Amino acid sequence: MPAKLILSMDGAVMKEYPLNKERTTIGRKPHNDIVIDNLAVSSEHAAIVTILNDSFLEDLDSTNGLAVNGTPTKKHFLQNSDVIEIGKYKLKYLNDQPTQTSAADFEKTMVLRAPVKIAPSEAGSKSPLDVTATRKTEAVISTQFNTTNSGMPPPAGQLPAAVVQILNGPNSGKELELVKNLTTLGKPGVQVAVLARRPHGYFMTHVEGGSFPTVNGSSIGEQPHQLKDHDLIELAGVKMEFYFKT
Repeated sequence: MPAKLILSMDGAVMKEYPLNKERTTIGRKPHNDIVIDNLAVSSEHAAIVTILNDSFLEDLDSTNGLAVNGTPTKKHFLQNSDVIEIGKYKLKYLNDQPTQTSAADFEKTMVLRAPVKIAPSEAGSKSPLDVTATRKTEAVISTQFNTTNSGMPPPAGQLPAAVVQILNGPNSGKELELVKNLTTLGKPGVQVAVLARRPHGYFMTHVEGGSFPTVNGSSIGEQPHQLKDHDLIELAGVKMEFYFKT
């Protein structure tokens, strides 16, 4: 049985939603997979990415935020019986399948942050990114590389080990070895994607952002996209090459 969400308000169950898609969106607008028609809910409030038996919740920069089990959060590795709270509404997560990833592993491979220039139209009256913020994001990306290049052997399986190499920007030339089942790349609020290591290949799935990442110049769209040796990825203004280690 796939994982599912039970929507309720004030203790009364309203609807049940099976998580049978790779990406499930929650929001007020009718194009969402789970529609909550309430002004406290943003147009696109949150998304849940489900890969194999694992589900990951992410707040899509909503106005009023969300909480899991009473604790406000932006990102959360969902576990059986977790309760997502959005305004007066509750979504209980039910999953009786064993998970593939631990919460600790999910935290380690969260988001590879890279500096992204904000266009004047997007910045509005806000100040541009300051030097401190940019240095902070560069520090995060460096930490991620140091962690994944520490000589840890890739997990057992038929797949050859794969690497993503940064081709532009301040981190050009650095490599990220895909040693985890899931690696999340991108810039929160701009564009985020998940790279999933599966028994039959590596797949890239769009998670967040108004536009889809591209592979070899073509948009990957909403569905998982299988990566091939030496594919060129562009995500959140960062160009990367995916290739298998020989």
